[in-house]
Amino acid sequence: MNKLLLYHTGYQEIREPDIRHGRKNADFGQGFYLSDDKEFAKRWAKERSGSSVWLNSYELDPAGLKIKRFTRNEEWFGYIFANRSGSEDRLAEYDVIIGPIANDTIYDTLGITTSGFLTPEQATRTLLIGPVYEQTVIKTEKARSALRFLSAEILTSDEIAGYRDFVKQEEKQFQEEFAKLISEMLKL
Repeated sequence: MNKLLLYHTGYQEIREPDIRHGRKNADFGQGFYLSDDKEFAKRWAKERSGSSVWLNSYELDPAGLKIKRFTRNEEWFGYIFANRSGSEDRLAEYDVIIGPIANDTIYDTLGITTSGFLTPEQATRTLLIGPVYEQTVIKTEKARSALRFLSAEILTSDEIAGYRDFVKQEEKQFQEEFAKLISEMLKL
């Protein structure tokens, strides 16, 4: 497997990522979250008073790492739901997890997806709509040591505003599809 180029947006240059910084109840559990899509990584940028917004670039050498790859399916949803519920990470033996981002973390769904209001099958269907963006999560020190910092750049206010506008348009389309699916499932 070739080396992977990965990106992370934040409020600082991060040369030495902290795999324990992320929340344990995040979709793929605790770890350092990155994207292989540079433009998508820029879309996560949000301005904060007194802080610059940095796009950090890395290279991951996957040789010797235990990597779990997900697609949008029941296993993927089960892993996300278990992590969000605070269960012990059942894939803790993996160094890296790669798979689709659950769109309800990108777009506002008012917490409906994993609230218990929907059956697991219905919730999974809601996570299957919209575009597919992948995340790569560095879970272990072994993987962190295989991640090499390449560079960092500061994003301008104009760049950030442009990406936020793009996200608003994409979110509107997603919410229309989401509302339609919820209505169909609940026969509203």
